[in-house]
Amino acid sequence: MAPDKHIIMDETAIRRALTRIAHEILEKNKGVESCRFIGVRTRGIYLARRIAERIEEIEGVPVPVDELDVRRYRDDVIRVHSGAMAPAGSPLEIEDKKIILFDDVLYTGRTVRAAMDALMDLGRPRMIQLAVLVDRGHRELPIRPDYVGKNLPTSKLEQIEVRLDEIDQIDEVIIFQQRGEA
Repeated sequence: MAPDKHIIMDETAIRRALTRIAHEILEKNKGVESCRFIGVRTRGIYLARRIAERIEEIEGVPVPVDELDVRRYRDDVIRVHSGAMAPAGSPLEIEDKKIILFDDVLYTGRTVRAAMDALMDLGRPRMIQLAVLVDRGHRELPIRPDYVGKNLPTSKLEQIEVRLDEIDQIDEVIIFQQRGEA
C-alpha cells in the first residue's frame, strides 16, 4: 500500500513564499550590498538562484550565488576527505560578506551545522543568515532560520519532499506518512 501523499505547497505557493523571502532579505539587510547567496546542494542552490533573480527584478542589483556541498562535513556519514568546495573545486569568497545560506527543508539542523562548518573553513563571513523553504521542526541542534517559506510542524513519521522544476520538472512540496520507525 502506497503512503498517503498530500501537496502542501504548489507552484504558486512556492513562488509567493520565495518572493516574500526576497523582500524580507532586502528589508533585513537594507539591500544586498556585501551579500552572497550560498545554496546547499542539491535543492538549496535552486532556491538561492530563484531568490537572487527576484531581488535583481526588484532592486536591479545582481547578487552572487554559489553552491556548497556539505557532505564532507556531515556528522552522520563517514568522512572520506575534508574541505569545503564549490562544485568545480574553486573556493568560495566569503570573507567579510553577509552570507545567506539556503536549504530546502530544515529538520534536525545537522545539514545547516555542516554548512556553517564548511563556510568557517573557507573564511570569516561578517554574518550568516539562514533561509529555508520549509521548517518542519524536530531540531536536534540550536539552529533557527531567519527566513521561512512555510512552517510545517510534522511528526517524525512524516516525510517532507521538495520537488523543484530544475530537477523534478514540477514545483511542489509534499508530505507523506512513513511506515515503521518513529
